[in-house]
Amino acid sequence: MILKQQTPMSEATGEVDDAGSAQNELASLRAAALLPAQLLQGGEIIILLIKPSPWYIVLEPLRFLVATLLAWLILLILVHRALVPITAVDVTLLAIGVAAVRLVWQFMEWLSRVYVLTDQRVIVVWGVLRVQVFESQLKKIQHTITLFTIRERLFGLGTIGFTTAGTGAVEAAWRMVANPLDVHQQVVRALNRYR
Repeated sequence: MILKQQTPMSEATGEVDDAGSAQNELASLRAAALLPAQLLQGGEIIILLIKPSPWYIVLEPLRFLVATLLAWLILLILVHRALVPITAVDVTLLAIGVAAVRLVWQFMEWLSRVYVLTDQRVIVVWGVLRVQVFESQLKKIQHTITLFTIRERLFGLGTIGFTTAGTGAVEAAWRMVANPLDVHQQVVRALNRYR
């Protein structure tokens, strides 16, 4: 979703376009819901405001969910052989409960993640209990990188990493974004235009 905080004008008449104005107002409301106003500086224009793909909720804890499934299967075998004093229903309910708690936590983590590109900065906000904010001026961004893990490639997702001057590693990343190559191109265009 691309959000711009400018009032569109008709090129022919120079008058404010009502449809564009309504769309801009809706975009501003969405931005306000996702991004605390204190993070924006006066006159800063939001170019891009996105969240990770909803697939993030399932793909990020995938190893944990697979481990839970394997533990469930092992416990079912032990129950079948009468080596543990619980029933298969209890084991199944326990596995479902553990997986559900992990998915709810991951959903809250997904809700807390916001990726923002403005005409001045790159911002990443994340964290449920301990909120963290990374921000860097566009002029300090030295490199960007687009990464694709196997699970991301299967769902058309990718991760965009940012490095700043003086570091040898990725300092912040926009994890599991949809259409990563398009998003990366928008980031590169903004870096070239505003640096």
